[in-house]
Amino acid sequence: MRPDRLLAATKVAMLLTDVGFLLYWAIACGGLIPASMAYKDYADPVMSDWNTSFLPLDLAASVTGLLSLCRPRGWRILMAVSLTLTSTAGLQAITFWALRGDYSVTWWVPNLFLLLFPLPALAVLIRRSGATAATADLLAERDERR
Repeated sequence: MRPDRLLAATKVAMLLTDVGFLLYWAIACGGLIPASMAYKDYADPVMSDWNTSFLPLDLAASVTGLLSLCRPRGWRILMAVSLTLTSTAGLQAITFWALRGDYSVTWWVPNLFLLLFPLPALAVLIRRSGATAATADLLAERDERR
């Protein structure tokens, strides 16, 4: 897939994910998650604290992601930050569930999505920022020679 198309598809995924984070936290903080959809030991205070510990990470991912979609300037940095935070949230959750031996599809699928969907776009953003930095260095060297 071409980098521009990949970034366009990622922006759609980001919008859905960032709005999804906000909806999830509104539902979770409102105590509206049905017991049938809750993770194992949902009522355990330690598990509740563990889940709530993701709130700042998820909100930071959402805010930076939504800002990157709205800003014509500086969007690449915000997008990279958002995608990194989103992937980190997915990795942390998957690691925790794996350590507990809890393999519920209900929680693994969304968290694998969070872990994996940012990676191709991050590779494109890093490659482009490297190319931009290299170009800037070449231009600076040229200007110094003059």
